[in-house]
Amino acid sequence: MTFFSILVALIIEQLKPLRADNQVYGGIKGFAMRIEGWFNAGEQKNGQMGWFLMMLALMLPAWLVYWFFMRYNLVLLAFAWNVLIVYLTLGFRHYSHYFTSIQLALNTGDEATARQLLAEWTRSDTVGMDATEIARVAVEKALVTTHRNVFGVFFWFLMPLGPAGAVMYRVSEYLARAWNEPDHMRNEAFGQFAAKAFYWIDWMPVRLTAVAFAVVGNFEDAIYAWRNFARRWADESKGIILAAGGGAMGVRLGTPNENAPQLLPADAATVDLGDSETDMLPGEEPNLRAMQSTVGLVWRALILWMILLLLLSSVVWLG
Repeated sequence: MTFFSILVALIIEQLKPLRADNQVYGGIKGFAMRIEGWFNAGEQKNGQMGWFLMMLALMLPAWLVYWFFMRYNLVLLAFAWNVLIVYLTLGFRHYSHYFTSIQLALNTGDEATARQLLAEWTRSDTVGMDATEIARVAVEKALVTTHRNVFGVFFWFLMPLGPAGAVMYRVSEYLARAWNEPDHMRNEAFGQFAAKAFYWIDWMPVRLTAVAFAVVGNFEDAIYAWRNFARRWADESKGIILAAGGGAMGVRLGTPNENAPQLLPADAATVDLGDSETDMLPGEEPNLRAMQSTVGLVWRALILWMILLLLLSSVVWLG
C-alpha cells in the first residue's frame, strides 16, 4: 500500500500540483502564528510546549483516521487517506515553476527577469548577481527544497507512524523556519527548540538523500565533497545536501559568506580546510548546464527511491 500511495500521490501532483498558498498550508501557518502568540514569553521552554501542542493537534488526527480504517479493514479508505496525506505533504511541484522560469530566462540571456524570479523564490536580495551566481543559488535552493519537500516526507511516511510521520516532518520543517527565520524571531529563544527538533527529525533523511545523490551521480566526487566540505556550511544539513549534490553533478556550490568552502579560481588547485590537510575542491562553476543537471539528478534520485520502495514492498508481499 505504501508504494502505491506514494506513486498515486506523485502522479496526482504532476497533473494538479498544489499551490504553495493553498488553504491547508494557510491554515497551518495561521495555527502556528496563534501558537506563537499564546506561548511566546521569551523562553525556550515556551517554544517547546507550543511545538508539542501543534504536533499533537496535527499528527493525532492523521494517525487516528488511518488506524480506524485499518482497524475495521477499510483498506480502500486507508489507501485513499494515505494518498491524500502524501499529496498534501509533498511539494515536488510547489516551486518547480520558479526553477524552470529562471532556467528559461537565463537561456535567453534575460538576467534581469532571472534575478527577479530568484528574489521572489528565495526572498533574498539578488541585486547585482550575474548569471553564474543566479544559477548557483537556484541550484542550491532546488536541491534543499526537493529534499525537504520530497525525500524527507518519503522517509517518515515509510516509518511506523505512516501518514502521521509525513505530517510530523513537514510541520516540523515549517516551524523550524517560521519560528526562527523572520526578522522578529531571529535570535529569540522561543524558536530554538523547533530548530533542534527538526535537526534530529531530519538527521537520517538528509544522509539518505545525500547517498541517493551520490549513487545516481558521480559517486566518488559526491562522497569526497560530503566528507571534506559539508562541515563548512553553518547549517550542517544544508552542507551535506549541497556538498553531496554538487559533487554528484561536478558543480561547486556555496560561498564563503555562507561559511561554505572557498570557491576556487580557475588556476587554483587546493583549498585550505582550516586544519592540517589540504584537499581538492571538485567541480566547475555553476552555469545553465548545471541547472539542467540538477533536474536530471533529482529525477534519478526519485526513481531510485521508488525502485527501492518497490523492492521493499515486494519483500513484504512475498513474506
